[in-house]
Amino acid sequence: MFLLKYVLTAGLILLLAACSTSNDDQQAEGEITYVPIEINEATEASDELEAVVADQLEVPWSIEELDGTFYLTERAGTIVTIIDGEASRHEVQLEHPIHAEGEGGLMGLVLDPNFEQNKIAYVYHTYLENNEILNRIVRIEHADGKWTEREELLSGIPGGRTHNGGRLSIGPDGYLYATTGDAGIEELAQEPEQMAGVILRMGLDGSIPEDNPMSDSYVFSYGHRNPQGLTWLEDGTMYSSEHGPRGHDEINQIEPGNNYGWPTIIGDETGNGKEVSVFHSGSDTMAPSGMAAYDYSLYVAALRGAGVYRYDVQLDEIEKVLDGYGRIRDVKIIEDELYFITNNTDDRGTPMERDDKLIKVMLNEDLE
Repeated sequence: MFLLKYVLTAGLILLLAACSTSNDDQQAEGEITYVPIEINEATEASDELEAVVADQLEVPWSIEELDGTFYLTERAGTIVTIIDGEASRHEVQLEHPIHAEGEGGLMGLVLDPNFEQNKIAYVYHTYLENNEILNRIVRIEHADGKWTEREELLSGIPGGRTHNGGRLSIGPDGYLYATTGDAGIEELAQEPEQMAGVILRMGLDGSIPEDNPMSDSYVFSYGHRNPQGLTWLEDGTMYSSEHGPRGHDEINQIEPGNNYGWPTIIGDETGNGKEVSVFHSGSDTMAPSGMAAYDYSLYVAALRGAGVYRYDVQLDEIEKVLDGYGRIRDVKIIEDELYFITNNTDDRGTPMERDDKLIKVMLNEDLE
């Protein structure tokens, strides 16, 4: 059984206390801080260390990392960079301004495989066109301390105050995947040509792969309500997490061209060749968001569920392994470390002191 355990050594307590500030401190409002922590090599394998990597984030949405540098999107339209103990916030300059309303805004972020050389990344964001809320996928470049749009890959994805999807990920096949929501219009999820309630697959240049399941279409799967997580096991099996209606949140194993049923079926229901989820939450609400794979387990960030859940693919079992931080939007696993971002400042949570935060905990295979 996987357990999470805090190591409250005197040194750690003193370190966190030294790095925290009270309401009387003269730190500028909204400033981001970085809290480094040294891991004692003598720490037992069963011990787990927690560290606040950055705090005072503003509704963060997505975590990316390369060689120890972190990049976090914030829904209002900024990207936070944390490098060598220093954090900075930069606006993203786009041809269509970010429309941060409800659940929309700047969401998914993924770095190009050659980011170290070309400084290219991809973002998913909400915008307005003729007073209509839409979403688009854009290639951006990081240069001279700024993020600037270089090319629009896809636009006109249906959007709304809710159900925008928004997750981006580059799969093991090298293609760019994106999740879209049904934009609050349920029937669109059964109309894949609308690109609502689907998972998209495209080349990094915006092209449609020849082996996509639908001819001349970006759509890889459809019948989704509001998917916000994407990940792959080491064997290439693809999974997505998805918000359900009044509970019935789902984890789905994604196969090309399949219909995952929304709004026709939910939970264990079957019908007309539609795929049944590998897990659903029943009457409970998790509101799953970002997801990461580790061995044969899926770690799922939960907003309403206020924690991180671990789903064992082989045993078909799920348990809550992290609690006490409020709403969690995204998770990322780097070697044996789990990073997650809280989302308590999104007007649906109860912000704690210095929220929102990027936090690190240690994973330990011996505790699974």
